Amino acid sequence: MRWMRKAFPNWALTVMIVAAVVAIAVSVVAIVITNIFAQEQDSRRFSGPVYPYIARITVVGEISGFSNRFASSDVSYHHRWTMQTIDTLIGDANNKGLILWLDTPGGTVYESDELYLKVMEYKEKTGRPVYSYMRRIAASGGYYVAAASDEIYANRNAWTGSIGVSLGTMFDVSEFLEEHGIRSTTIVAGSNKAMGSRYDPMTDEQLAIFQSIVDDAYERFVAIIASGRGMTDQEARALADGRIFTAGQALEAGLIDGIFGEREAEAEIKAKFEGRPSLVDCFYRPDAYYRSLFASFLGGGQGILGYLLGYDGSEFIKGDVAAVLELAREQEESGAPPLKYLYEW
Repeated sequence: MRWMRKAFPNWALTVMIVAAVVAIAVSVVAIVITNIFAQEQDSRRFSGPVYPYIARITVVGEISGFSNRFASSDVSYHHRWTMQTIDTLIGDANNKGLILWLDTPGGTVYESDELYLKVMEYKEKTGRPVYSYMRRIAASGGYYVAAASDEIYANRNAWTGSIGVSLGTMFDVSEFLEEHGIRSTTIVAGSNKAMGSRYDPMTDEQLAIFQSIVDDAYERFVAIIASGRGMTDQEARALADGRIFTAGQALEAGLIDGIFGEREAEAEIKAKFEGRPSLVDCFYRPDAYYRSLFASFLGGGQGILGYLLGYDGSEFIKGDVAAVLELAREQEESGAPPLKYLYEW
């Protein structure tokens, strides 16, 4: 603070401090108000126009139940809102079809499957067509959802595929801790109750149990591809080894139906409908509702407040044991490893 005293007279320094305190207070109030508004906005459903239209739902980012209402991207996937919107479309006679505009590496098995089933429900209850368009990426859970479509198109630069399942990475730090004089004791009833614990070596039986969980989700994925793309089980399984496909490779393999730019895809899809109904976007924009200058002000190390406090984003250097224990603690707090249809790099 000495440099500030030298650079500014006492009255100017006082004004700066008071301004900072007022800004922080206003920021807190703004965040409280936006959170209250967010709770109301989250439950607000899409309301379609009174004329015939094709609905386009944008799915950007990971498909999961988590939604960050202060996300920095222009468009973020919001699972509950998307499910509610499709329900609304099902009951709207003016809606003539659905387009899924995908730019996602996939996500959790639960939410990917829920979205897939909701799209299938839309098709079965309305008899209306569903199309998918892949922008930069629609891999793993993104392709899982797209498989519910009548036809799938992609940008020539798109990546897709990554057909497989992940249960995440499990760490066993028991030997490391023992070398440093730290022993752990897990008290359970049932030999496999603590399976996956990073403090105990995984047995062959436990590994087989986890593998069976992954295999079950994998078999479902393969069956959905075979059904959605009119393939045999063997044909679908040959493509389901986790690899990524370019748009050209996916077209050759029968995973998509065409390669178009975004405007070309819009025209191609609209031409399939009688009367060429309007294309109406219905996507969730958290920024449009919730973000504010005040929220940005409190943006931790990336915000103005972090800068004023001298935070530069660096972390304290920890010792080996402390770092491993911290990793174990973070994994415990995160809960069970999520089963994912997700392309990770």
